[in-house]
Amino acid sequence: MKAPLGEFEVVVLMAVLHLNRDAHGSAVRDAIEQRTGRRVSRGAVYVTLDRLEEKGLIASRLLEAPTVRGGMRRLFRVTPAGLKGVKHAVETLARMQKGLEPLLGKG
Repeated sequence: MKAPLGEFEVVVLMAVLHLNRDAHGSAVRDAIEQRTGRRVSRGAVYVTLDRLEEKGLIASRLLEAPTVRGGMRRLFRVTPAGLKGVKHAVETLARMQKGLEPLLGKG
């Protein structure tokens, strides 16, 4: 089995899944900030997107976007391997949480 995903990698993958066809870097950052309530640097998002693509967990394509500086926008999608990785991370956390509800609450 490959190395487990880090927390931020899982968060980025989930943001891409939520955004579906509109998953570009700025939108991923905005989705993370809205859903987690924490500020995220642009650099952290793009470094993580690049790392996830190198691992084969997301794929990207360039799309013409005349309203964007440079005229191109990079869109991301989660690959089947990425979806499997997210599922594994979520299942692992759920298994670890079992029995801790009195301490952690229902979640």
